[in-house]
Amino acid sequence: MKQLVIAERICLIGHIVSMLFGLVGILIVVPNAEVIFHLSEFGQTAMQWSMSGGGVVYMILGTASVFLYGLRTLGLGRILAFMLPAILISLTSELLGTSTGFPFGHYSYLSGLGYKIAGLVPFTIPLSWFYVGCSSYLLGRAGLQVDTKPSWWRHLCAIALGSLLLTSWDFVLDPAMSQTSLPFWYWQQPGPFFGMPYQNFAGWFGTGAVFMTVAALLWKNNPIKFERSQLNVPLVVYLANFGFATVMSLAAGFSIPVVLGFIWGVAPSLALWLKASAVSAQVETESSSKDVSVANI
Repeated sequence: MKQLVIAERICLIGHIVSMLFGLVGILIVVPNAEVIFHLSEFGQTAMQWSMSGGGVVYMILGTASVFLYGLRTLGLGRILAFMLPAILISLTSELLGTSTGFPFGHYSYLSGLGYKIAGLVPFTIPLSWFYVGCSSYLLGRAGLQVDTKPSWWRHLCAIALGSLLLTSWDFVLDPAMSQTSLPFWYWQQPGPFFGMPYQNFAGWFGTGAVFMTVAALLWKNNPIKFERSQLNVPLVVYLANFGFATVMSLAAGFSIPVVLGFIWGVAPSLALWLKASAVSAQVETESSSKDVSVANI
């Protein structure tokens, strides 16, 4: 178990560091190409690596960190029961979107995010749906106490909140990533929300809700009992990726998406984490009290 934790932390730190390298490359090096000539040989190599494969690496490391976290806290069966539907369903949505315009609108991916499946969707895109989607859903599920006070209403609300957190990340990410000096995708029919069609948000929310529902059904008979500290990784993953998107959007001059993202994404994620932590602490206290009582008797 110790080795698993170490591997998980290495991947998580690498994920965050890779995003930082990507920000430096996209926001400083690309607009000011002459900067690279003033760097040391090591610095030039690092920047070239960042530009050629940084996007691929940070998404692979994000996937690895969340998978290892899920393996440690949920078990192999449950993390695969989330991962496989998330990847397959999001890939299906992305392939439909890039070929027909449904459910996100008409768009196409450019280079920079790795090999394209069917020549349309980079293989890293479904991975990002998985690791941000899993983090979002776990925050919603634990914060609403789905597994300690199970009900169909709590299940539905957890799916809705998880999908909202996932979509709020896209509020901030999509405008910048499609309009930066080094864009990763473009809209063939730009929409009214900073170049994005409103349909895009419905597509994101709907796709997330579908694979989270599938996971909830597969997890139905396997309740999840989190300890107090076990939501730290999902929160860090969500906030780190939101931070990356925020810096990109602010650098592009898009402040309104960031504000909306904070209202509908960051604030709820922190509230859910705090709620889940408080509940876990209460459970731990009650358990300790029972242990003391038994010992006294």
